[in-house]
Amino acid sequence: MRIHLRPLTRAAFLLWLMFASLFSSLTAHAAKRDFEMNIEDTRITLVEKQQYHTFAFAGQVPGPLFYVDEGDEITVNVNNLTALPHTIHWHGMLQRGTWRQDGVPDVTQEGIKPGESYTYKFIAEPSGTMWYHCHVNVNEHVALRGMWGPFIVRPKKPTALEKKVTKDFILMLSDWDSKYANKPGFGGLPGDKFDYFTINGRSFPDTQPLRVSKGDVVRLRLIGAGDLVHSIHLHGHVFQIAFKDGFPLTNPIHADTVLVGPGERYDIIFTADNPGRWMIHDHVDTHTMNGDRPHGGIMTVVEYTEIKHDDAWYPWKNKKFQPNFYYEESLKKGPGIYTDDVFKGQLIQ
Repeated sequence: MRIHLRPLTRAAFLLWLMFASLFSSLTAHAAKRDFEMNIEDTRITLVEKQQYHTFAFAGQVPGPLFYVDEGDEITVNVNNLTALPHTIHWHGMLQRGTWRQDGVPDVTQEGIKPGESYTYKFIAEPSGTMWYHCHVNVNEHVALRGMWGPFIVRPKKPTALEKKVTKDFILMLSDWDSKYANKPGFGGLPGDKFDYFTINGRSFPDTQPLRVSKGDVVRLRLIGAGDLVHSIHLHGHVFQIAFKDGFPLTNPIHADTVLVGPGERYDIIFTADNPGRWMIHDHVDTHTMNGDRPHGGIMTVVEYTEIKHDDAWYPWKNKKFQPNFYYEESLKKGPGIYTDDVFKGQLIQ
């Protein structure tokens, strides 16, 4: 039997299809994502023989990458295996209707006691480059004990500029005071003197090069995870400051240097159009030190694949390349939680 739709019925049907399509587009990326993560006493190496006692998420610094879609329902069960209380603040998440999940001790929750667990549940919004960190005694646990990691929320509607990106890197900037390296529970006081400075928990030359090819559109997600302001300068290129704290700028700023303060995030985007080896570093000169020795700290190199890297004096001539040091490979895989052995420390029993 053939059914003929009357004009009004057909119009109603088309209207229904339109709303169904709209609803589908709004919920296409939403998903329920369940994660589990331990906090562990871990000893990491900042550079060469300089080690540091950390309260590490999943035993690594930085902590695991959380990569989710805007609007996802997030559940994270956290197990505290250390001897001190901790929480997790999901820095940048609005926590609409879920303010108790904001991770602030004595305000939204009691600290997670040693040997206990806590489950966070919230919606991933807004989108952008976010991060997470402990909010107990932040001056020590965050600034000196490596309790931080990246939290990237993929947008439902990416900007035209970010759609062009072919290489995506995460750089978390931090500072350390070596006199507290083996004194967990101490430090983070006025007058402390930071003498080691890191990108993703490592100081130059134990950082890794940023490898690109001519024509790549490169995104660097800069996250101020420490206690100081860092002035990040890229040689040989002009970049666009395209995002601030996860939010796209209506008119990106062209620059070669950007100030990144504690808690801030800047996404800078540039076209790889000048083959060579180009330094990217903190232009606060005292932040390019390893203890009392210069030419270290917050420094790395943009390496073009078209250029040979066999100069005898080049620090990375014979070093094994770690392809996911900036979580660049993990970011290609889509939503999930990603650990990496390159960040793993030695578990302290």
